[in-house]
Amino acid sequence: MPTGQILKELSRYKIGTFAHIIHRHSLLRPDKEAFVYGTQRLTYAEFNAKVNSLIHALQKLGVKKGDPIGILSWNCLDYAITYGAAMKGGYLLSRFNPRLGAEELVYLINYSEVNTLFVGSEQLSIAESLRSKTPGVKNFVSLEEAAPDMTFIQDLYNSNPTEEPDVQVEEDDKIFIIYTSGTTGVPRGAVYSHREAWDDCRIYIINQSIQPEDRHIQVSPMFHIAGDTMVRSLIYLGACNVIMKNFDPAVALQLIQDEKATHISIVPTHLVAMLAAPDVKKYDVSSLKFIWYGGSPMPLEVLKRGLATFGNVFGQGYGQSESGPAICHLSKEDHEALGKPEEKILTSTGQPDIGVQVRIVDDKENDVAPGEMGEIIVRSKHNMIEYWKSPEDTSNTIIDGWLHTGDIGCYDENGYVYIVDRKKDMIITGGENVFPREVEEILYRHPDVHEAAIIGIPDPYWVEKVHAVVSLKKGANCTAEELVAFCKKNMAGYKSPKSVEFMDTLPKNAAGKIMKRELREKYWADSGRKI
Repeated sequence: MPTGQILKELSRYKIGTFAHIIHRHSLLRPDKEAFVYGTQRLTYAEFNAKVNSLIHALQKLGVKKGDPIGILSWNCLDYAITYGAAMKGGYLLSRFNPRLGAEELVYLINYSEVNTLFVGSEQLSIAESLRSKTPGVKNFVSLEEAAPDMTFIQDLYNSNPTEEPDVQVEEDDKIFIIYTSGTTGVPRGAVYSHREAWDDCRIYIINQSIQPEDRHIQVSPMFHIAGDTMVRSLIYLGACNVIMKNFDPAVALQLIQDEKATHISIVPTHLVAMLAAPDVKKYDVSSLKFIWYGGSPMPLEVLKRGLATFGNVFGQGYGQSESGPAICHLSKEDHEALGKPEEKILTSTGQPDIGVQVRIVDDKENDVAPGEMGEIIVRSKHNMIEYWKSPEDTSNTIIDGWLHTGDIGCYDENGYVYIVDRKKDMIITGGENVFPREVEEILYRHPDVHEAAIIGIPDPYWVEKVHAVVSLKKGANCTAEELVAFCKKNMAGYKSPKSVEFMDTLPKNAAGKIMKRELREKYWADSGRKI
C-alpha cells in the first residue's frame, strides 16, 4: 500500500464495527503492544496479521460469514486472536465455560450450532470425548499446542496470508453469544451485535478512565460477560491487555509490578486472595489507577481492607449477561465516602451508567418510591438483542424495550441502586452464577435423597457458597461427602455444594413448597442482608 494512501486505507471497514477498530490500530499504532501473555508479546500490527490469517484459514475450511463458531478454553493469547477473527471475519462466537461437565457442553455446543470448535490445551481430552455427540462440529482447532486429529492454530497462522480478507462486517452483524441460565437452570445464549458491543465499550472506558497508554491485567475469564467486556474495551481503545490464564494472587500482584499495570478487573474473592497473599505490601503497585470489581456483592469490611492496602483506586460495576453488561457503577469518587455519613452508598451498586436507564417496579410494572423494593429493569442501546433461538424467553425478559433483570432492589433519593435479593434465587459464588434448581435436580438423582434445597450462605472467601439442605429417605445413611462427590461427578465443580446440612423434614408452606427463606434466615441474620 502506498504511504500516501493511509487515510483511504483507514476507510476500508465500516465505522461501528470491530473490523474497523482492529484494522485502524494496525495502521496508526502498528508497534503498540496489544497483548502480553507469559513471554509472548503481540503488537497491534501482529495481532491484525494473525487475525487476517485465521480468517483466510476459516474461509478455506468452509466457514462463512455469519456462521457460529465456538471456543472452549481458558484465557490465552490464541483465545484473543480467535475473538479478533470472529470480530473481523463476521463470525458469531460462542464461548463455553471450561468448568462445565461433558453433558452440559454437549447441550451448549449443539444448541449454539457451531461448525468449528477452538479447544484450549487443558480441554483437549474432553473435547475429543464430545466428538460423537456433537455431529455439527466439522472443524476442531487446538490452541497453544498441537493435538491428534485436530488442526493446530499455529499452522493456520503460518500457512495463510496476512493480507486483509475480502469480507465486510456491518454494525448489525451478530458478534458473540454469552451463555447464562434461565429460571429452570437451562442455559440460554444472550446475543449481541457490533452495535451493542461498541456502545458498552465506550461506557466502560469512561467509567474507568482508560487511555491508550494504559495496561490492564486480564483476570476475568473471556467466556464471562465481564471478561469479554474488558477484552473488547482494550481493543476498542488500542490499549494493552496482559492476559492471565487463571487467577493466582501472587502472580497478579507480580504482573502489576512488572508490567506497570494501570487497571485490573476482579471479583470480590480475588481481592480477598490478594489481601491474604504473603507480603502483599512488598509489591510495587503504585502504577494502579483502577481496581474494578463486580460479579457479586463486595463485603464492606473487605472493601475497607482493600482501600487501606491499595489506596482509593476502586470502582464497581453492576451488570449481567443480558445487559451488555453495563447497568450501574460506583465511581472512584464514591469510594471517598468511607468513614463519612454517606458511607452507606458503598453497599450499593452505584448510579446508572451514562446511556442507561434504570427503573425499579412492582409486579404490575408500576415504579416504586425510593426505599421500596421491586424488580430492577433496564433500558439501553447495549442490552442483548435476544436469547439465541428462544423467542419466548426473549419476550418474557425484554418487555416494551425494558430488560427485566430478575434482581430485587431499591434506590435512594440520589439514584443509588441497592440489590436486595435475586428474584430467581440465583447464587453468585466467586463471580460464578449457580441456579439452585439445577443442583437440586442432580441431588434428587441420588437414591438416598428424599428432599433437597439449595441455598446460598455467607462465606469469607467465596462471599456466597452453595449449601445443600437435604432430608434422606427412611433407613438411608448417606454422608455429606458422598453427596458432594455425587454432584461433582455429574456437574461442574463450582456448582456443587460446598457444604451439606441434614434435616428430618424440610420446612414447607401451606402449598407444600419448600420455604428457602426460612432455611436461609439463620445464616444471613447477622449479615444485614434482607432475605
